[in-house]
Amino acid sequence: MIKTLSAVIDNIEVQIEDERNLLELIKKAHIELPTFCYHSDISIYGACRMCMVEVSGRGIVPACSTPVSDGMVISTNTKQIRDMRKMIVELMLANHDQNCTTCPKSGDCRLQKIAHQMGISTVRFKQTEAFPQMDLSSDAILRDPAKCVLCGDCVRVCREIQSVGVLDFAGRGANSVVTPSFKKGIGEVECVNCGQCIKACPVGALTPKYQINDVWNAIHDKLKTVVVQIAPAVRVALGEYFGFEPGTVTTGQIVSALRMMGFNKVYDTCFAADLTVIEEGNEFLKRLEKGDNLPQFTSCCPGWVKFAEQYYPDMLPNISSCRSPQQMFGSLCKDKLTKEANIKREDLVVVSIMPCTAKKYEANREEFRVNGNKDVDFVLTTQELALMIKERGIEFSSLEPGSFDMPFGFKSGASVIFGTSGGVSEAVLRYAVDKVTNNSFTDYKQLRVDSNLKITEVNVGGKVLRLAIVSGLGNTRKLIDKIRRGEEYFDLVEVMACCGGCVNGGGQPVTDSSNGVKARAKGLYDNDVMLQVHSSQENPYLQKVYDADLDEHKAHELLHTVYKNRKRISGEDIMITEAGTDKKLQLKICFGTSCFIRGSQDLYRMLMEYVRQRGIEDQTEIIISFCSEQCKKGPVIKVNGKSINQCTFEMAVKEIEEII
Repeated sequence: MIKTLSAVIDNIEVQIEDERNLLELIKKAHIELPTFCYHSDISIYGACRMCMVEVSGRGIVPACSTPVSDGMVISTNTKQIRDMRKMIVELMLANHDQNCTTCPKSGDCRLQKIAHQMGISTVRFKQTEAFPQMDLSSDAILRDPAKCVLCGDCVRVCREIQSVGVLDFAGRGANSVVTPSFKKGIGEVECVNCGQCIKACPVGALTPKYQINDVWNAIHDKLKTVVVQIAPAVRVALGEYFGFEPGTVTTGQIVSALRMMGFNKVYDTCFAADLTVIEEGNEFLKRLEKGDNLPQFTSCCPGWVKFAEQYYPDMLPNISSCRSPQQMFGSLCKDKLTKEANIKREDLVVVSIMPCTAKKYEANREEFRVNGNKDVDFVLTTQELALMIKERGIEFSSLEPGSFDMPFGFKSGASVIFGTSGGVSEAVLRYAVDKVTNNSFTDYKQLRVDSNLKITEVNVGGKVLRLAIVSGLGNTRKLIDKIRRGEEYFDLVEVMACCGGCVNGGGQPVTDSSNGVKARAKGLYDNDVMLQVHSSQENPYLQKVYDADLDEHKAHELLHTVYKNRKRISGEDIMITEAGTDKKLQLKICFGTSCFIRGSQDLYRMLMEYVRQRGIEDQTEIIISFCSEQCKKGPVIKVNGKSINQCTFEMAVKEIEEII
């Protein structure tokens, strides 16, 4: 007979199953311990100390990092623990900007909730007088250090889940801060704008960069025609802000709300997603026929595209040249509607409702402008749309469903499933198989993922295609490294920066439910089933637009783009060491992407050690530069202005010795 393991929590016996720590076991007893730094998908940090409990025979321990064992007797709310928690929260508040009424996170802030839960009405400690300034450098993310509680969730999500690592701790003791490298703004470093740090942040230190006021101003400007597009993933998430279950499709209510808010036309990004399927599908078939630049990577996700531009410039030819659906819509809309309505391009304002913060960055890219005027003027996240609906005083749950305007409101089911990981691949296959075999619509349910990486094979007209579907940039990095080393081969790779796809984007509601993201994905697949057509080529309005407006040249101009190697760090060169008055030597080492992957970091370390051992620190100035060129000459260093390509340690030392 197998013995049942159990623990006693506040005089209640609780069975032990597969709980990883005391925090999870205590939650099973229907007790919600306060915590800032615990996140089930990332490593345990244990810094906030809010989840301290008393274990008989062990004393006070952090519940998040203490393993469960049979026979434990646990107390979660002794006087000592309660006093300790209250003091921790008061100390946090003393170092926290308490302008809660104007904070974007107000009402959804964990510090606010815990302070209320603890019954804290006054703070015994003097509040910090000087707060650091907001970081406004990013197009997508607003960083307010004055509200940071040093939980480290953003640091670990960015490093462990996304493998980017733009944030880290700096300073010691009371001077500790979370900051990007080199004291730069988050928009000046290698941030890919995915917004997963925003979802992890329990307070208002990281939020989407709101464009709500800009949109209201455009709506109220009588000289402007303001149109709006709604992304697929928004329709299965917005309802959560108004009491609906995750995955509930509220498309009709969203359309009605947007009309009440004053938008002139309400369109569906899914129409442009159908465009993307046709363009990307044709591109994929051409590559297959020629055998060039395979695997083809999808290009719908701007976070992934920027990640590739920074870290994998050699793979850029493999990325589809198709713009994302958001940018296809903006480009086509401004080209077509300005002619039909006889209005100036600058008087047509295109607004996007997106689940993603990276879309804000994408809309600002220089290649998506015509004579300085953006194809997409403003991008609102799902979160921002909810705030605007509440600000307008609309009773969302009571609205009668509305319908989209045509022609950009009709879509196929293939475009709707773009919002979840695996959906783009399935949509492209529905088109490609029909194109090759003339077969009727087929579901490719084997592409529907239950993990962050799925590898499968599909037979298309007698040819077996190998596909990979990956979400989360950390998982993407591992997969691409295998492709580079020749350990894996694929014909098509779908990449989404956020785990699970757009349904889990940085601008979506934060859900505590482990099944919340899966429910949103299911909502999209259910919506696909309910629509009239399920393949993009069956969209009748799409075919009319092709016939009337999109010959081959025009389609390429409006719907495609080119990506290029991008700096990981922007701005000026960075001085690492500065020489004294008897300066003799300047070493300038390139840390641009091409040089970095070819070993410039190791070369830098060896040269720093060489300079110290040689005793010439006072004579040597070392500068780190960030070249934006995609070159094959790295690592590149300059010794007193003389450039050495494909430099080795020995080559650099030889040049230095000749100088000194």
